Amino acid sequence: DLSGQLHGQHLAKEAVVRAVQGFLQSPWPEKALVLSFHGWSGTGKNFVARMLASHLYRDGLKSECVRVFISLFHFPHHKYVDSYKAQLKKQISETVQLCKQSLFIFDEAEKLHVSLLDAMKPFMARYDNKGQMDYRRSIFLFLSNLGGNIINEVALDFWRAGRAREEISMEFREHRLRLELLEPAENSYARSHLLEENLIDFFVPFLPLEYHHVKLCARDAFLARGLPYTEAALEEVARLMVFVPKEEKLFSAQGCKSVSQRINYFL
Repeated sequence: DLSGQLHGQHLAKEAVVRAVQGFLQSPWPEKALVLSFHGWSGTGKNFVARMLASHLYRDGLKSECVRVFISLFHFPHHKYVDSYKAQLKKQISETVQLCKQSLFIFDEAEKLHVSLLDAMKPFMARYDNKGQMDYRRSIFLFLSNLGGNIINEVALDFWRAGRAREEISMEFREHRLRLELLEPAENSYARSHLLEENLIDFFVPFLPLEYHHVKLCARDAFLARGLPYTEAALEEVARLMVFVPKEEKLFSAQGCKSVSQRINYFL
C-alpha cells in the first residue's frame, strides 16, 4: 500500500517498513518504538500514520488501542500544562492496560509543551522491570513540520546538481535532520530530554513533492471517488497548486494538501 499510494517518499517507505517490521518481529523489544516524522505540510505524514493504524488494527484510527492527540486541540493553553500532563499519563497508561500493543499519534508535535514531551519519557525509556507497567509493545508517532526547510534544501541541492531524489540516502538526511532539531531554537524537541537520551528511534524525513507527484495524488483522489479522469484534468489540478522556490517552481508549497478539494472543479 505504501508503494502504491505514497508518492515521492522512498526514504519514508523504507524507514517505516523496516522499523515497524523489525519491531513487530522482535519477541522482546527493549523499549517502545518511537518514530518522528518530519517535513512540510501535505507530504504524507498523516497519511502514513493513518495507514499504519489501519494495517495494525482492524478498526484503524477508531480502535480503542489507538490514541490521536493534536497539540493545539488537546493541549491549547500552557497555563494548564500540569493538568494536561496528568491527563496524558493517565490516557497512555489506561490504553496500555487495555491493549498490549498500543499506538499513540501526536500531530503538530512541534507545538507540544516541553513538559508534555518529558512527561512521556518513562513510557519510551528502556524497560527495567522494576514493578513498572510494560510499555515495550507500544508505538509512538510524532508528526512535525520541524526540519521541513532543511529537508527541502537537500532535495533542491540534489536537483540542482542533476541528481535523482532517489539518490538521497537515509543516513545523510537523518544526520542533517537530527542536527537541525538539536539547534537551541524555540522548539520543544531541542529542550526536552527525548533527543539527548536517544529515545526517538528513527527520524523519518518526508521530501517535498514535485509536479508529477501532485498529478499522482490527483489521480488517486479521482479514483477514491470512483470518478473517471483525463490526463488534462490531472494537469489542470496540478497547475492550480503553488510551486516554490520562485525561480525553479519545483516543489508544491502545500504538498498534496487540498488536491481532493480541487477536483471538485471538475465534477
